[in-house]
Amino acid sequence: MSLPIEAYALIGDTRTAGLVGTNGSLDWLCLPRFDSGACFAALLGDARHGRWSIAPRERPRATRRGYRGDTLILETEFETASGTVRIVDCMPPDEEIPNVIRVVEGVSGRVAMHLELVIRFDYGWIVPWVQRVDGALRAIGGPDALTLHTRVATHGEGLTTVADFEVGAGERIPFVLTWHPSHLPDPGRLDAVATLRAAEQWWSAWSSRCTYDGPWRDAVVRSLITLKALTYTPTGGIVAAVTTSLPEWLGGVRNWDYRYTWLRDATFTLYALLLSGYQDEAAAWRDWLLRAVAGSPNQLQIMYGVAGERRLPELTLDWLPGYSGATPVRTGNGAVRQRQLDVYGEIMDALHHGRMTGLVSGDATWQLQIKLMEFLETHWDEPDEGIWEVRGPRQQFTHSKIMAWVAFDRGVKAIERHGCPGPLERWRGIRDTIRREVLSKGFDSTRRT
Repeated sequence: MSLPIEAYALIGDTRTAGLVGTNGSLDWLCLPRFDSGACFAALLGDARHGRWSIAPRERPRATRRGYRGDTLILETEFETASGTVRIVDCMPPDEEIPNVIRVVEGVSGRVAMHLELVIRFDYGWIVPWVQRVDGALRAIGGPDALTLHTRVATHGEGLTTVADFEVGAGERIPFVLTWHPSHLPDPGRLDAVATLRAAEQWWSAWSSRCTYDGPWRDAVVRSLITLKALTYTPTGGIVAAVTTSLPEWLGGVRNWDYRYTWLRDATFTLYALLLSGYQDEAAAWRDWLLRAVAGSPNQLQIMYGVAGERRLPELTLDWLPGYSGATPVRTGNGAVRQRQLDVYGEIMDALHHGRMTGLVSGDATWQLQIKLMEFLETHWDEPDEGIWEVRGPRQQFTHSKIMAWVAFDRGVKAIERHGCPGPLERWRGIRDTIRREVLSKGFDSTRRT
């Protein structure tokens, strides 16, 4: 059974991400992208569905965990009766080929360690073929291959790779797990220690660009690092989360796949990046947006794949028991076909702030906004599925109407303040009409129970 959610910590390379538990087990990892099939899916089941555990053989007396400085390098210390050991977990950022580096460091005494590697491609479905190639352990299943490089002797037991070893004070034992397409050769072994050092420098340099200098700066920087970890560097897309099917409540059925780019969520991330000095990431998301929504305004979706994909078919994985028994486990998201009118307001608001900061300019962006507003002019008062993504008949939601007001208000400001060409009086009139409608009678709004 998986750990409580709060027991997991994030590692990532700005292309995908994994979750490491306080027990030293990597229980969730999708490769090579956020929305790829998981090779470790114990989060939604148990060890049989894939995980990578490295931990002391004896029960720890205490466990301490934190990130190294302003980076996404995770350090977990286990204090045992025979000594203290540290596990350093990292995914080198912005690499074309994903790697997971795990370094076991002896802090004091001498500690007996145990490793269990259970690779199950396609969300725990595929048991791979495992063989030794040039001193490395290679697992192949379908289109995926994983290669483990380590000097520790491993062997197989019951479709699991295991190892027992010891680490003493001052010793450092690295493990490197590398993904590559199964039809291509292993890209080779990384120097784990040198790559860790480079990753620390990369994250530290990125964090140092933060311009925020107010209260709780450490927490703000940590939050920004997490947001950066949710970005897909090749395209600029920003996922809402790195997981699928974690329930809204234990035992519930509202278990959705959030490894996609919601326009609403990504817009909020854009605000945070802009306010903190990260113009490059904000510009990358702006360019992603213009590519993703290109086409007819009536085909605007609430979410897209990280490269702008539009078809995200929802499937049920019935072989997975779910987190704490919450089923069904799903991939894809049927809400992609819903209409949520509030996203027009969020897009207009985001581009308004971008224009205020100099991030947004030129005719291309404004022409997109014009097309979106022309559609909204004749549809703002219609029912929709709303922010709650209700799966049933469309309804009237106050939130949707208020965000439609925001859309027209930001359009009016673009014309008034920035000289953008557009139907100023018409948009003013619609904006005022929405305000009167909401204030005078409101709209029926469904609440979740």
